[in-house]
Amino acid sequence: MATYVYETIPRRANELPMRFEIIQSMMDTPLTRHPDTGEPVHRIISGGYGLMGLGGKSTPAPRATSGCGCGGVCTCGRG
Repeated sequence: MATYVYETIPRRANELPMRFEIIQSMMDTPLTRHPDTGEPVHRIISGGYGLMGLGGKSTPAPRATSGCGCGGVCTCGRG
């Protein structure tokens, strides 16, 4: 089971979207309506914690070791 973030789709220009989380199976169809209010919603795609390694173990993303901004895997020649 995964936790997904959804956001309401405002119907009027002065309305603000409301975000909420819901636990769903990855096989479930994404929601199109808020479960309580029936308002239209869409799922928010956000970044994860890191990279998936062998065996499904999570590993942190590489950190920059130089000031060049290449994320520690420098190929730009500035690092």
